[in-house]
Amino acid sequence: MLYTPPKNHDKRRPRVLALVNQKGGVGKTTTAINLGTALAATHKSVLIIDLDPQGNASTGMGLDADDRPVTSYEVLIGEDTLTGAAMETVVPGLYVVPSTRELSGAEIELIDVERRERRLAEAVDALEGDWDYVLIDCPPSLGLLTLNALVAADAVLVPLQCEFFALEGLSHLLRTVERVRQGLNPRLEIQGVVLTMFDKRNNICDMVESDVRSHFGEKVYKTVIPRNVRVSEAPSFGKPALLYDWRCKGSQAYIHLASELIRREEQGVAA
Repeated sequence: MLYTPPKNHDKRRPRVLALVNQKGGVGKTTTAINLGTALAATHKSVLIIDLDPQGNASTGMGLDADDRPVTSYEVLIGEDTLTGAAMETVVPGLYVVPSTRELSGAEIELIDVERRERRLAEAVDALEGDWDYVLIDCPPSLGLLTLNALVAADAVLVPLQCEFFALEGLSHLLRTVERVRQGLNPRLEIQGVVLTMFDKRNNICDMVESDVRSHFGEKVYKTVIPRNVRVSEAPSFGKPALLYDWRCKGSQAYIHLASELIRREEQGVAA
């Protein structure tokens, strides 16, 4: 079901967070789905923009691949709006702008388009009070799609897998964010780094966590997302882990992550 804006909604701009990591398989989509679900459970209205041509966020929220009438592709090429593309999910208050494989052609089609890196930003700017949070699930690359997300976002949330090359990839990403901040989006900031797929039985996880926290300090969330079978199973049932099994350790971690994020956001507003 497509989204119908409520009557008499206010005009504030939503808080826009881009979930970015140029490496695949680090938990971006899982974090987008479950963080969005946890935020919605606190009575926040949330929109997930699926900006990955694989469409995993859409599938993981139960949206049938053959029933996505308007997608992020149409939004980027200017044929529709985010409000027009947003679809209802099984989670009250959580909507998704879906994606399909067609989105992979957008990077080529937009090469010669004026202000091509601002297409998503212009679509987000047209949102007026429809949602409290917009989460952008980015593809595992730093191409034009991710650049659109960085230009549209207020802040970047980095899911970081606890593995050997994590810091090297994070340093490269942070340099990209800084270039975007200087040249295209001066308000862009690093909202936080979330350690994912943590396995306490693996010594390398402890080493990576120690290194990341020593380098980035308070930017690293206290909440750590564990490697969890129930979280891995949930997408195959078209559900976020919080609906599939809210008692499992992975679901509980995402609930704590949402709580910590809200506290950070409130502290940022106060500051």
